[in-house]
Amino acid sequence: MTLSLGQVSLLCVGYLLVIFGVAWITERGWIPDKIVRHPITYILSLGIFASAWSFYGVVDLAFQYGYGALAYYLGTGALFLFAPVAIRPLAELARRYQIHSLADLLVFRYHSNWLGALATLCMLLAVLPLLTLQIQAVTDTLRIITEDQVPDLGLAQTGVTLKQFLAFMYCALVATFTIMFGSNREQHRGMITAMALESLLKVAAMCAVGIFALFFVFDGVAGLDQWLLEHPENLALLHNPMKDSASSTLILVFFATAVAMPHIFHMSVVETPMEHSTQTVSWAFPLFLLFMALPVFPILWAGFELGVPLPAQYFTLGVPMVGESHWLTLVAFVGGLSAATGAMVVIALAMSTMLLNHWLLPLLQMSYQTDIYARLMWLRRSLIAVVFLAGFMLYLWFDNDFSLAQLALMAFIATLQFLPAISAVAYWPRGNRLGASCALGTGASVWALGLLFPSLLDISAYQIMDWTLPVGINYWSEITLIALGANTLVFVSLSLLTSQGEDEKFSADICADDELSQPLRLSLELRSAREFRTRLADVLGPQSARDEVARALGQLGFTIEERRPYALRRLRDQIEANLSGLMGIGIANDILDRCIPYAVSEQRQTADINLMESRLGQLQTHLTGMAAELNRLRLYHRQTLQLLPMAACSLGQDGEILMWNDAMENLTGIAVNDITGSSLEDLDEPWGSLIRGFAQSQDTHLYKQSLQLHQRTHWISLHKALLANEDDNPDSLFDGQVILLEDVTETQLLEQELVHSERLASVGRLAAGVAHEIGNPITGIACLAQNLHYESDDQEVHETANQILSQTDRVSRIVHSLVSFSHSGNSGEEHQVEPMNMFNCAQEAINLISLQKDRQQVGFSNHIDPELNLLGDSQRMIQVFVNLLSNARDASPEGSEVSLWSDIDGDYAVVSVEDEGSGIPPELMDRIMEPFFTTKEPGQGTGLGLAMVYSIVEDHNGTLNVHSPADESTGLGTRFDIRLPLPNGADTH
Repeated sequence: MTLSLGQVSLLCVGYLLVIFGVAWITERGWIPDKIVRHPITYILSLGIFASAWSFYGVVDLAFQYGYGALAYYLGTGALFLFAPVAIRPLAELARRYQIHSLADLLVFRYHSNWLGALATLCMLLAVLPLLTLQIQAVTDTLRIITEDQVPDLGLAQTGVTLKQFLAFMYCALVATFTIMFGSNREQHRGMITAMALESLLKVAAMCAVGIFALFFVFDGVAGLDQWLLEHPENLALLHNPMKDSASSTLILVFFATAVAMPHIFHMSVVETPMEHSTQTVSWAFPLFLLFMALPVFPILWAGFELGVPLPAQYFTLGVPMVGESHWLTLVAFVGGLSAATGAMVVIALAMSTMLLNHWLLPLLQMSYQTDIYARLMWLRRSLIAVVFLAGFMLYLWFDNDFSLAQLALMAFIATLQFLPAISAVAYWPRGNRLGASCALGTGASVWALGLLFPSLLDISAYQIMDWTLPVGINYWSEITLIALGANTLVFVSLSLLTSQGEDEKFSADICADDELSQPLRLSLELRSAREFRTRLADVLGPQSARDEVARALGQLGFTIEERRPYALRRLRDQIEANLSGLMGIGIANDILDRCIPYAVSEQRQTADINLMESRLGQLQTHLTGMAAELNRLRLYHRQTLQLLPMAACSLGQDGEILMWNDAMENLTGIAVNDITGSSLEDLDEPWGSLIRGFAQSQDTHLYKQSLQLHQRTHWISLHKALLANEDDNPDSLFDGQVILLEDVTETQLLEQELVHSERLASVGRLAAGVAHEIGNPITGIACLAQNLHYESDDQEVHETANQILSQTDRVSRIVHSLVSFSHSGNSGEEHQVEPMNMFNCAQEAINLISLQKDRQQVGFSNHIDPELNLLGDSQRMIQVFVNLLSNARDASPEGSEVSLWSDIDGDYAVVSVEDEGSGIPPELMDRIMEPFFTTKEPGQGTGLGLAMVYSIVEDHNGTLNVHSPADESTGLGTRFDIRLPLPNGADTH
């Protein structure tokens, strides 16, 4: 089957438009997130690992190395099978610190910008043969399916061949796609979905060709078995190469490429849309590779059976062509086109990021004052074009001198040189920057001298005096072992012989132990998030600084008013991570160290408890064994402190609040999330001065400190314990302290009430004695007044005598009331049940209340039925009225009136006391009967009055009801209704 160039061109453009369209609609949110972020989409996007080399070249590898070709799938599958151990630590680092390339990872781990530049150079040289492979595969397959159908394009006069023209047009189209959907700073959701689609297409095409080979060429599995029996040389072709040492080297080569190749690192580590996807990757991606591997040998054997007149590397396309399956030929071509396109897109994107961050920006020393985002985007777009152009130029240079398998091996052996440095990121903290740099340079030099330069310059051997040293692609296995061996030896030797710097050691600990080995609580000189804008504006410019701070605040859920030290540290780290994704780790570190450095403290740095809590909270679902047991113990002790009924908080050495339990939140009214990580300096009053003063004092206990809360006086006792350093050195500084706050308000009020009760008892005893002493003079005065009245006929004398008698009667009644009131409620006394007149009880209480001239004066209107008689203790009922009338007077404005009246409701009499005050707030209605609850100023009330009223009324088999407001129209007043039973069969009048 042959197609015209126009038809194939339309097919290519149509495919690319589909990829464009999928990316475009994904970026605009037209595809639901549950599809875009589904694990299957992510797993398929990793399929860019299977490039045109996997679609075409691996068949040629099977032809050359037999079953050794499976090393490609076994090596890669083995690494992903252990993804939770091998890939997840790298993915966590990349997600947390915005690491966007392999060079960024090495700079972060080894703290060396020079290593990042070297890694970028080595990686660029490594991927150029891989880019050439993709271009060559697409161009060759275009020529194959358009053979004898190519029109005269007038290229002969220009010196440009058709293959070169097709290669250039293909590179231009793919570069356009990459620039449009891969040059911004965000995660490329559209690109992920597009790469997932291209992986689905190529695996479907590969499997379709394999099924065609098995069932249409060999008539099924049985037919294939028979064919192999008839052609035993094909089985020998599979087994014999396995005896070659090169087959063993393949596993090592392909094992490393799974993480060292920039496009695989970019998709599996940088572009991952899920934080915890490695568990799925560990089995799903090897399954994907299995589907890619299954058709390889049936396609190879089908090519032999059909006598496909093409190199083995193009049997995947040649088998359906010779088998005259036109539709499958198109599917195979699209599958190969898809495989090449996906790999080129992600390789160019990864390399442009590395070149920008580690070459261009450090060399340009550009100013970031004006529209930094647009300038960086155009620089990245330019570098994407440069990468494609470099791949195209190398394609022209090689001019099809090498097979796809040879180009792939050349690229994979180069990336293998990154394996020692990458392995040490998470698993060998002793490795240092000098060892990594020299080792990478050594391994890359051996590869360049042994493979790259001989391929470029057509050199087959080096003549060194009398020695002839063979080089070139035919000796790739030996060169691989020499390069990797020298690389590893230099890395280990130099790392052991030289020491690490403090910054490098800190980074190594972070990478090796997930930042929990040294989570130091560093301090910043800044005191608010607003200051970040001012500091960053000097380098980034005002608008870019504002945008970066706003972006980081939004990611953390903070506001611009944030002042907590812990929050400010997290804000700094988030800004640094965001800038790392924008312009690389090295430049971001330099900007933050200049603009927002951590303060140098003479005090020993202590652990950042909040950071540890945050990290453990994120990882607790992944902890197993002893780590999980320790975490459960941590949670148990933390919950114990959090639910402790006494208010507790812990402070760091620098006064940062590290813990604030629930009781503390209830006592202070300050939420845990609002205060944790703050400084004592930012604590609101009155708590700030109270806790700060106690924390800075030498006292370990402080009793009954009074402070005003909600317009009431509270008494707080404070206790603290000092937390010693881990080294238990008594002479060194303390790590912090734990402070307990005990609310002793109720105890204090109870003590005051006991004192007050004793004072009242003394007053009662004094009143009885005073009444007895006053009684005799009053009797004498009354007798003299009566004598005066009877001995004189003067009318004026009579009036004076009557007034004297009236006043002596009043004094007698007052003294009698005082004596009766002081004797009421005595402990152990049996209360008499006898008829009591409610009018007289109320009037007696009014007389007593009226004696308090120091209180505001209100009027009392007693409208109780004068003939309302009930059974009970009149003296205790007077106490009820005294308390109710006293409260009513205190709640009423000056000059208002307190009214009393009665009513009959069935078998009950209802006596009401109503004032004209502001009423009782609804939130306090349920508490007014509680003992010791009062809204009065200290010394003005004990909170026991209404509780006593309620108890006395209940003893009389009655009920006490409260209505507030009493007047619904004005919303004012409070009314207490005393509901008492009427005597059974008795006359109440």
